[in-house]
Amino acid sequence: MTSFPRPAAVVGAGHYVPEKILSNADLEKIVDTSDEWIRTRTGIRFRRIAAENESTCDMAIHAARAALASAGISPADVDAVVFATGTPDYFNIPSCACLLQHALGIPHAYGYDLAAACSGFVYALDAGATAIAAGRADTVLVVGAEKLSAFTDYTDRNTCVLFGDGAGAVVLRASETPGVLSTVLGIDGDKSSLISLPGGGSRNPPSQRVLDERLCYWRMQGRELFKVAVHTLTQGAQDALAKADLSLDDIDVIIPHQANARIIEAVCDRLGGEKAREKLFLDLDVYGNTSAASIAIALSDAVSQGRIVPGSKVLLTAFGGGLTWGAAVLVWGGRA
Repeated sequence: MTSFPRPAAVVGAGHYVPEKILSNADLEKIVDTSDEWIRTRTGIRFRRIAAENESTCDMAIHAARAALASAGISPADVDAVVFATGTPDYFNIPSCACLLQHALGIPHAYGYDLAAACSGFVYALDAGATAIAAGRADTVLVVGAEKLSAFTDYTDRNTCVLFGDGAGAVVLRASETPGVLSTVLGIDGDKSSLISLPGGGSRNPPSQRVLDERLCYWRMQGRELFKVAVHTLTQGAQDALAKADLSLDDIDVIIPHQANARIIEAVCDRLGGEKAREKLFLDLDVYGNTSAASIAIALSDAVSQGRIVPGSKVLLTAFGGGLTWGAAVLVWGGRA
């Protein structure tokens, strides 16, 4: 069943969201929008916003500690840290993985940051499972965390209503029984303009021009993105199920990237209609789109609410800027 020769069990999860809540009513005061407009088009009512002095890694520390505690694993047991984010504390150096390793007191590990936008957590999950399969690690801490508010233009009603901040993490451990059953990943650079953050890199390095042209904020072509998102989320889910030799009937919980309620509704129509909706887990309405943290937070949230229990089969599916997409099937607790 599993596509990994040395199984990786998912043995713990944790998440963290900042205290500050930004409601639709709050957004009505700063941009031309309304609660009805936002809820109808996105399904979002609230999103969490990090404090000014709270970084992506700061949030990840809380989520990682919670994940390790739920798994009953000490930081000393961690062999690798895979950190998915598009909003790192610093520009590449030092990586968030290094900052997290130091903060947690992990004595001996390798690690790195991974950038795959909203698909980042699924990519990181694949990387962790692959490291275990190859014998490179026995225990991997997989993190998805974002401070999207730092790059959100609060004069652009098309984007500022979507994004929130937060972090989620899981612990993978070598096991005799399968945990991560399958993963599928993909990219399509031809559609790179649909979601982008133009400023800050080597093409548009920091400058007064970048600030004046507001290139340091997210840009999105929403209408064009909708069709692409529905297709990639659906196809990824179907491919991951096929790779695991399972059908939708075998799945207990579906956790899609928490991007937009209308997109998710369209994906459910294609996956199995009401059958898919009954298995769906969403916390989009209270957290918004947290990009690479989205699925990680929802997975942990579903566990804490009792929707996912040991033995539950879970389908994850995501898409993100780049364009990237990824999907996975896992058994919670490593039980087949």
